[in-house]
Amino acid sequence: MGNSDSVMVEKRMARFRPEERSVIHGVFERLQAGDPGKTLRLEALQAFLGTLVPVAMVTRIFWGLCSIEAGRAEPGRAEPGRAEPGRAGASQGPSREQLTVFLADILRGTAEERAPLVMAMSHNAAGRPRAVSCQQVAAFLEDLITAVVHILTSRGRLQGWRPQQMGDTALGVKLLAEQMTSDLRPSDPATCDLSCLEDWVFRVAQVSQYLEVLVADGLDVSLGGGTAPALLPPCRDTDWTHLTVLLDVPTLMFLAPQSEPGRAFPSVSVSPQLPDGCSAPWRLVFSTQLHGESFTKMAAALQHHGPTLLLLRDDRGHVFGGYASTAWEIKPQFQGDSRCFLFSVFPTLRVYTATGYNQHFMYLNQHQQTMPNGLGMGGQHNYFGLWLDSEFGRGHSRARPKCTTYGNPQLSADEDFVLDAVEVWAAGKLPEPPEDEEEEEGKKRILNVDPEVQAMMELTGKTLHSKGFNELQEDFD
Repeated sequence: MGNSDSVMVEKRMARFRPEERSVIHGVFERLQAGDPGKTLRLEALQAFLGTLVPVAMVTRIFWGLCSIEAGRAEPGRAEPGRAEPGRAGASQGPSREQLTVFLADILRGTAEERAPLVMAMSHNAAGRPRAVSCQQVAAFLEDLITAVVHILTSRGRLQGWRPQQMGDTALGVKLLAEQMTSDLRPSDPATCDLSCLEDWVFRVAQVSQYLEVLVADGLDVSLGGGTAPALLPPCRDTDWTHLTVLLDVPTLMFLAPQSEPGRAFPSVSVSPQLPDGCSAPWRLVFSTQLHGESFTKMAAALQHHGPTLLLLRDDRGHVFGGYASTAWEIKPQFQGDSRCFLFSVFPTLRVYTATGYNQHFMYLNQHQQTMPNGLGMGGQHNYFGLWLDSEFGRGHSRARPKCTTYGNPQLSADEDFVLDAVEVWAAGKLPEPPEDEEEEEGKKRILNVDPEVQAMMELTGKTLHSKGFNELQEDFD
């Protein structure tokens, strides 16, 4: 190894603690699987990863490794008078130094260091192109997301979710890749140069997160404290018996909060995520498949579980919904705050956040004669961005040209739609009970169980107004 190589590698290794450096140094030998050669062959890389990472992504990793020119200060940037990087690596395989730089840049690198690797893996061939097409980037993302889902499944990191009883993973991969590439800002409509990819990797945090999972879990680079971010919230208290849910794993990866200590993430409009509190276990609290078509039962689930995610599918296959940052209340007024948002899952994966135009975030009403009865988010009465009628089974998404509250277009296939399925996921910490709740419950219990107290109140002319209500509530429960 030349002196310039040593300097470059030493700079990369300085990012790791002493105990982590031994792990990084040991990766090369493990990947070689007993081959004493000085370079890493594609066959050895494939044998190590086995079925954990699809073959298409293994090949991309190999070309990413080969694209690194040992000895230059910045991977991916050719120096005057130097041979085109990647040629020697393509014929001989990547060296230990190239692997070290690759690991350091993926795990602890900047957007400027990761972007050349993304370009090489998108190009997926020998050499380093000056630009790649948006379609090439999308294909790279599909392979990357597929690999991440494989890793989460194989490593037991699904957190209680069951992909075989969820939505179409392959379709979710395509939709997520399309959503992420929609944030590309190429100077040329068809191609992305290095500066475009640097800007994109900096703004779209999922790119770095998924690359870290690929390296940390795929190549088994286990550093102290864990390097790979947690991509899925836990799923708890959900009976999966005879259950199939609308969510798929890639969509959940997109909507759920991402936890990665030490890094500031873009705002929700760039990297759509639920607030940090929603990393608490998710629970399915209502499903038409389990509970039938009941607006009353759905409303009860919305009121008592804190923040919730409402997910719908219309009779033409469009999937969409809304996130409520607080527990719903039945009342003829708007409620909620600017953390609420609407989203689309199919045919496109998008999140639409509050515009600030008005505060019509959430609306839930029932059994009123003068006000609309149903559930609404955004817009205004009779022109909601998302509306479900209290009669259940029908709704509308009237957003022409866009919903004033969230800026979303029409979410359903038809403006007035027929409902096919509904799910409510509790997606946050349960609300704290009032301090005097126990005292109030005690008073209720005395009135309910002590017949002498009831008789005394009736003799003095005081009516037990709560008695009928309690019986009705018990019947509902």
